[in-house]
Amino acid sequence: MKQQINCIWLLLLTSFLSSCSPRDEKETVVINSIQLENSILSLSKEATGLRVPWDLQYDHVNQAILFSEIGGSIRRLDIRTKRVSLVDSLKDVYHQRTLGLLGMSLYQPEHEQAYLYLSYTSKRDSLIFSNLYRYDYSADGRLSNPKRLLQIPGNTGHNGSRVIVSSDKKVYWATGDAASDTFAQDSSSLNGKILRLNLDGTIPSDNPIANSYVYAWGFRNMQGLTHDDKGTIYTSEHGDAIEDEINLIQPLKNYGWPQIEGMIDTEKEKAIAKLSPRTEPIKSWTPVVAPSGMAYYGIATIPEWQNSLILATLKNQSLRILKLSADGKKITDEKVLFKDQLGRLRSVLVLPNGDIYFCSSNRDWNPQKGFPKPDDDVIYRLRLSDKAVSPILKPQTANSIVPGVKNGQTLYDSYCTSCHKSDGKGLTNTFPPLAQSTMVNGEPKALLKLLLHGLNGQSINGVKYEGAMPAFSFLKDEEVIAVANYIRTHFGNNATKINQQNLTSLR
Repeated sequence: MKQQINCIWLLLLTSFLSSCSPRDEKETVVINSIQLENSILSLSKEATGLRVPWDLQYDHVNQAILFSEIGGSIRRLDIRTKRVSLVDSLKDVYHQRTLGLLGMSLYQPEHEQAYLYLSYTSKRDSLIFSNLYRYDYSADGRLSNPKRLLQIPGNTGHNGSRVIVSSDKKVYWATGDAASDTFAQDSSSLNGKILRLNLDGTIPSDNPIANSYVYAWGFRNMQGLTHDDKGTIYTSEHGDAIEDEINLIQPLKNYGWPQIEGMIDTEKEKAIAKLSPRTEPIKSWTPVVAPSGMAYYGIATIPEWQNSLILATLKNQSLRILKLSADGKKITDEKVLFKDQLGRLRSVLVLPNGDIYFCSSNRDWNPQKGFPKPDDDVIYRLRLSDKAVSPILKPQTANSIVPGVKNGQTLYDSYCTSCHKSDGKGLTNTFPPLAQSTMVNGEPKALLKLLLHGLNGQSINGVKYEGAMPAFSFLKDEEVIAVANYIRTHFGNNATKINQQNLTSLR
């Protein structure tokens, strides 16, 4: 009898334990599936209600996704339970628009001290700085012993700030040009550069310039930084009005900005490159897509994507799969996922098992039409699956979504909507409204000058707008006229149309 009771208790205990997955693992709800050539991927939401997550890192010891939020918080998402917890909150982070707690890199070697490298902006009096810090990272995921490795000039934009530890055990920091016309081409400045440091922040003895952190230069505002299995480094970079870039980074190379933007394809750029060699990107986009975080996918789990760069975009609101050549020096194909479905996408992370995590950035300074959604911001996961769940998506070929006929509305959507919005109302204190604007409805030359030559730091009706207006002089005459007339006859505007004669004298 006693033996029977013991058996019953054992069965009950086994049943109870089998009903509980490790650490109360939470069931994943698949939103939809992605059909590739042969593989099926599932898309799921792993965390919601976040406040602008900016960078994602994998903590393999604790089976967690560590992420920064732009306001200054560092949080952890437990992969199994999907529980989000606060790791730390940095008090000296200065957050305004694109400024704040930005890039991170988690270095977790076996049997050695682990480090978390952080890049963030700070402010002292009226001065803004970009900082690179190193924290000790404990086995249970706690931060201690902060050490500032570098501090460089910052600005209200163009701070770059991605950071990685590559396979050579060196720290690489992608810095922005801090909206300066001179920093990127000044090899003695640390802005507009790829900087290379030892783990302790000292200058490596094998850096290409003796006693200098500078590894490569000539950059505007890099928003993505990753490396492949061989240590080849890639960056994504925001252009001005044209030529967003993917660059393959090599030591002692000059990538051109601000004298050369994107490909060396104008007579002026060719003349500059002839006198002083410049390195072209391996990919550029016009109209721009606002490339952000990027990760290398070198795993056979998803065979169609093996040896690809997975890129998040902000303006284009998509995830892009950029297939690399066997030697990694060219991009041979481009596929697009989730365009205009999930909103602005900020960061991408590839796990050793082939899972892809990425996050939205819809509660940031520049929300797009229809966003943020009630559950934004979100960390998503893409995972190989053996069954499809509706709705089923298929990646688009990049060329299939490029607008053909460039009429006024198409041009406005390509070049203007992300700042001035689809209703022409702009963004408070950042981008001025075009709707019922005195300048838009006034004498044609004022609007045409603005389109051709750009503007910065303008005040309208006593309101100062911080966003810079790039020059669109690269557009053809008929394109300038088409977009100008679209603006003058929409958004409640009712101005007379502009003709070629108005434009000719301003070229």
